[in-house]
Amino acid sequence: MSLRFGTDGVRGPADEFTDDLIAALGEAATRVLDGSSGFLIACDTRESGPRLERALAIGIARGGGVPESLGVVPTPTAAWASVHRDVPAAVISASHNVWSDNGIKFFAAGGRKLPDAVEAQLESQLDEILALSPTGGSGSSDDAGFSLAHDGALGPWSAALAASIGDRRLEGLRVVIDCANGASSDVAPSLLRALGAEVDVLHASPNGRNINDACGSTHPGDLQQRVIETGADVGLAFDGDADRLLAVDEQGSLVDGDHLLAMFAADLRGRGRLAGDLVVVTVMTNLGFRIAMSERGITVVETPVGDRHVLEALARTGGSLGGEQSGHIVFAEMATTGDGLLSGIQLLDLVHRSARPFSELAAESMTQLPQVLMNVPVASRRSDFSTHFSSVMATVLADDVSAEEQLLGERGRILIRPSGTEPLVRVMVEAETAELADAVARRLAAKVEEAFPA
Repeated sequence: MSLRFGTDGVRGPADEFTDDLIAALGEAATRVLDGSSGFLIACDTRESGPRLERALAIGIARGGGVPESLGVVPTPTAAWASVHRDVPAAVISASHNVWSDNGIKFFAAGGRKLPDAVEAQLESQLDEILALSPTGGSGSSDDAGFSLAHDGALGPWSAALAASIGDRRLEGLRVVIDCANGASSDVAPSLLRALGAEVDVLHASPNGRNINDACGSTHPGDLQQRVIETGADVGLAFDGDADRLLAVDEQGSLVDGDHLLAMFAADLRGRGRLAGDLVVVTVMTNLGFRIAMSERGITVVETPVGDRHVLEALARTGGSLGGEQSGHIVFAEMATTGDGLLSGIQLLDLVHRSARPFSELAAESMTQLPQVLMNVPVASRRSDFSTHFSSVMATVLADDVSAEEQLLGERGRILIRPSGTEPLVRVMVEAETAELADAVARRLAAKVEEAFPA
């Protein structure tokens, strides 16, 4: 088995990541990213984390790097440490996936996710290492002596998050947080309490196998119920590695990344702190967000799906805010990646400053248009599928899509794209009514199924 990068690093069943393969990846990453001055490693709470950490560290040492463990910390902690140490970092995590999955994502020195060209270089280097030694690496899995020096990044990172709202406090706010039994389980409750909030905590007892298990940002039901039961002002839901945030208002309604971004954009612009009067989003962001931003004179910059594309666009445009519907939100002047806890603190500060119910702030930020997403299975993805897909869309399906777009008018939108990780074509339709969106999506999905038979 080799490894190929997807939307956010490499990810899959943990038992498929052998020690030798991960060691080879560590060796390749050190050669490409230069870990000779230090290479930070962080984990979430998965059972497989310590094994993969050791294998990766062995590979880093083989490649001439100096592995240093941050222990179990959120992904944004590792990115922050990479910035302040100016060394590369790796995070062993499968984000919101089940416990039996794992993965590795890399940050270059300075805390930036890797662009496509660097990932391709890393893949090529890995292939060379595996070709020389198919079991992985230039030595055995226990021959590279090293020590993992636990670096104290969590405290300084937490202090930086607290300082992000200046000398303001959160006294009087009642908050429920769901830590997904993940990397935020210790730090999130303590930090929010230190800022003065009254905090009720759910799912903060990781055991290696309960990460994201019916909890966190992908399963917010418990959080919604607890917010209603306790009369809390805000609920915050993190994922396993705490780089994303979804929220719950005081009525128990889920508030997704689009609404959060709309709230932040309006607030920052009102305070003269929205750089360039622009916000960066992905193609999946709801049309209602775009309409709301247009009404406020805020430019929307669109990227492909994936927070690293958002980050690249923010760097290119000089923007200060971007994110995804899934809850990856980037405050570019304060962080180099999505940070769920930072986003949560900014949200609590916004609600506290406004002295208004969270539900009112979310409702006035944007009106979400009904969105229907259908996944159409396609034949096993061929190597030239991207080119083939573009050709079919431009010829076979062009008239069908055009006809449906005319039916939807200016208050509707169609997006058809291949999945970046699965043999699927995703058909997304937004319209003024759910019934219209569903009807258009079903018609187009049938056309896609004909054009790309499984």
